[in-house]
Amino acid sequence: MYSHMMVGSNDLEKSKQFYDALFGAVGGKPGITDPKGRLIYMHNGGLFLVTKPIDGQPATHANGGTIGFAMESPEQADAWHKAGAAAGGKEIEDPPGWRENNGMKLYLAYLRDPDGNKICGMCRG
Repeated sequence: MYSHMMVGSNDLEKSKQFYDALFGAVGGKPGITDPKGRLIYMHNGGLFLVTKPIDGQPATHANGGTIGFAMESPEQADAWHKAGAAAGGKEIEDPPGWRENNGMKLYLAYLRDPDGNKICGMCRG
C-alpha cells in the first residue's frame, strides 16, 4: 500500500546535507533534484522526497507523526542515527536500543530532521 513519503523543508540545502548523510550511512545514494526543485531519494524500493511547500507557506512538521525507515540490523540503525545526528539532526526520545511491547521486539533509533520531522530507524527483532 505504501507508495512514497514527502516532507516539507524551509532549507533544501540543509535537508540535502542531512538526508544524504542519513541514507548514505545505510548504502543509499545522494538525493537528486528534479526540475521542480524537489529532492528525491530512492533506496530498497522506497521513494522519499523533500520539497518546499507548494502553497508557499512555511514547512512545519506533523505533531504525533513519525516516518519509519527499515534497517537491516541494530548496527545499521546505529550508523544511520550517528550520521543523522552529525549532519544536523537532533537526537530525541531514548537512546537507540531494543524495545519490547505486546510481544514485539524492535530496535529503534529516533531523530528529528533539520525541519523538525520525527524519523525513526527500525530493525525488527
